[in-house]
Amino acid sequence: MKRLPLFLSIAFVSIVSMKWPSAGFWGPVLMLGGLVFLHEGGHFLAAKYMGMPVEVFSLGFGSRLFGFKWRETDVRLCILPLGGYVKLAGFNPEEPGADDPYGFLQQPYRRRMLFYSGGILANLATTLILFTFVGADQSRVTKVQESWTIVEVLPGSAAEQGGLRIGDELQGIGTLTFPGSEFEAAIAYIQARPGEAIPFRIIRDGRPLALPLVPRLEGGKGRLGFSPMPVPTPLERRPYRPADFLVGGRYAVSTTWRMSGQVLGFLKRLISFQAKSSEVSGPIGIIRQGSRAAKTGWDVFLFMCGAISLQLGLLNALPIPALDGGHMALLTFEKLRRRDLTIELKEKILTGGFLLLASLMVLVIVLDLMKLRR
Repeated sequence: MKRLPLFLSIAFVSIVSMKWPSAGFWGPVLMLGGLVFLHEGGHFLAAKYMGMPVEVFSLGFGSRLFGFKWRETDVRLCILPLGGYVKLAGFNPEEPGADDPYGFLQQPYRRRMLFYSGGILANLATTLILFTFVGADQSRVTKVQESWTIVEVLPGSAAEQGGLRIGDELQGIGTLTFPGSEFEAAIAYIQARPGEAIPFRIIRDGRPLALPLVPRLEGGKGRLGFSPMPVPTPLERRPYRPADFLVGGRYAVSTTWRMSGQVLGFLKRLISFQAKSSEVSGPIGIIRQGSRAAKTGWDVFLFMCGAISLQLGLLNALPIPALDGGHMALLTFEKLRRRDLTIELKEKILTGGFLLLASLMVLVIVLDLMKLRR
């Protein structure tokens, strides 16, 4: 019977991958798995650095599919690839080995905090390394060509109904060509033709495509409901120089700082119910975005990997029970209180946090599936 969940999981992944037969499905899947591996690897390395024995290093939850034994650690892949965990010896006070002097519960506050922060630090380090390579690569570009790329398509707009997507590269609108025309001329062209089919020539996934888009009459003008942005496409690069990585390092620090502010700002809007559902993406949405990024170029794909790694680190730092930040908050509360909470109370808190996270995961997956039908 253990084969049935595995078969259903493989079937689901196969169906989703067939949805985008040329979208590079497995690359983003491996990207997510790799980032989870690095996060849990941060916990693992922190534990080994402090001499704490690790019983289980798992990618995924649920039933064990396969794995191997490395010293005292069971390295495994589980049925539900929605995260991972590292189980330390002496972590559960109700299990044998809780009194192990090298076990988790016998460690001082600072060591346990370092273990919980290991995954967050690993995500941050991954982001800085990837952004450094992206910045170094950008610094050696000697010739670029700007192309107009779609960065926003309003839900329910004429552009969305006509098939225009985020990431499409504009080649022409009616008699206008890109590059070569100013986009202000394209706006006037569209506004002057409400109800008229306008031929859009675009590049999608490296292939030319023609779309007839019909502007709606709104306020006496034709409107489609999309926004483009000039994106520089590198044409020539010189060889790498050592100084490029210094430039890349500065780019990594500034970009990480800026994106951290954007993520925290989004979380603030999410908590205050001001964020739009179109701004929220789950695993399926990340796979779709990663597929498009992979086809755009390796530098864009690496930038997306770094951005997702940063988001994973910041989200795990939130003081929500069952996340690393929640464990650290509980541990700090007990430190200030100078007395541990009861096992029963901690189990209730952590179970509540896990159910909250599971509910949010189901919600974002439903939102992703709804976007697939648009």
